[in-house]
Amino acid sequence: MSNELELSTVSKELLGKIESKTATIGVVGLGYVGLPLAVEKAKAGYKVIGFDVQEKRTQMVNDGINYIGDVVDAELAELTSSKQILATTDYSLIKEVDAVAICVPTPLDKYQQPDTSYVESSATEIAKFIHPGMLIVLESTTYPGTTEEVLKPILEKSGLVAGKDFHLAYSPERVDPGNKVYNTKNTPKVVGGMTAECTSIAAAMYRSVLEGDVHEVSSPRVAEMEKILENTFRNINIGLANEMAILCNKMDINVWEVIDAAATKPYGFMAFYPGPGLGGHCIPIDPFYLTWKAREYDYHTRLIETAGEINNQMPDFVLERTMKILNEDKKALNGAKVVLLGVAYKKDIDDMRESPVLPILEKLELAGADWVVVDPHVTEFKLNGEMHKTHEISKELLQGADLVMLTTDHTSFDYDMIAENSPVVFDTRNALKNQAPSIKKYHLL
Repeated sequence: MSNELELSTVSKELLGKIESKTATIGVVGLGYVGLPLAVEKAKAGYKVIGFDVQEKRTQMVNDGINYIGDVVDAELAELTSSKQILATTDYSLIKEVDAVAICVPTPLDKYQQPDTSYVESSATEIAKFIHPGMLIVLESTTYPGTTEEVLKPILEKSGLVAGKDFHLAYSPERVDPGNKVYNTKNTPKVVGGMTAECTSIAAAMYRSVLEGDVHEVSSPRVAEMEKILENTFRNINIGLANEMAILCNKMDINVWEVIDAAATKPYGFMAFYPGPGLGGHCIPIDPFYLTWKAREYDYHTRLIETAGEINNQMPDFVLERTMKILNEDKKALNGAKVVLLGVAYKKDIDDMRESPVLPILEKLELAGADWVVVDPHVTEFKLNGEMHKTHEISKELLQGADLVMLTTDHTSFDYDMIAENSPVVFDTRNALKNQAPSIKKYHLL
């Protein structure tokens, strides 16, 4: 915190509570972002109250039952049993907290426009119980302007003024499910407040919890935009990798070998890899927040939208390749038995948000294929409103398939067994590159 910044009395009181760890911290939304954040804040010594609209979820937390991969089961159990964390659906307990982080979903609607209804409903509940000196931080990924244009007016219906009576800031979540190196605690944080004082107070709170650097920016809009830039950067580069994969396939060139060769350059190149499509909450969705907002300024984000089109067509490309591979053995997709290995959007997690495997399954079903899904991290999933159970992998299952499609490269898969027993493999992740010579018929994306 800058020594030159003269804090108000209410700010000094809140800062004192932060420094002494006597502040009570609220977290609204106990999902992939909120629960790990609540755990880290409780581990840092704060009393934490977690809020969620799902009673089943709050009951699981209070019973010490973990449902998020990035949270350690024993840590959650210990924190809840010691009452360091309390989960509730009762938003009136907001009046007991000194600071609250909003970590609710911000999906796109059917028109590919941002749906801020979860943020709005959370703000409406907080506004009923907001009190002077309170810190409110939005962490949900969203378009630039949300904190000031959506959140602030709702909170100010309380009669309190943001930046004067209470502190308001934006600090984007940076959660990468399954990452073995970076997690909530050690990933650097970006914070931008309505005022310099708001920024300082929010940054002080995060510095008291996290190991990673806390980078202060001049406004919530800067912090909101930097989050969009992070994920748009990945979206565009994955789009380039996917387009290269399509072109390399037509030219009979191994795109994975091409990328690995390019990655030997020690400067000016960062390796991104193709796949069956984009998954997760952020990368497939975030760029559309920006393209939507850009229309307000009469600007068309051509590069971003083109990358999105390329990435969104990958399930169609996978289906086209599947038909051609089966055709080589004089088999039709209609009636073919296809075993898909993996339904999660990335390896070693159970997260299926925006998984590209789901549209692939929809297309296989429409084409009349007889499909089966194997995933050691997912026991069941919903497709077109119907629940489906995943299967256990076995030699018999693989041997009886007309085609085995590797869609998620889970570490726990026995790739030697897959290679030995699969008559035809379509590997969309290059996971079987070491076993490829022993596979009867092997096809890469």
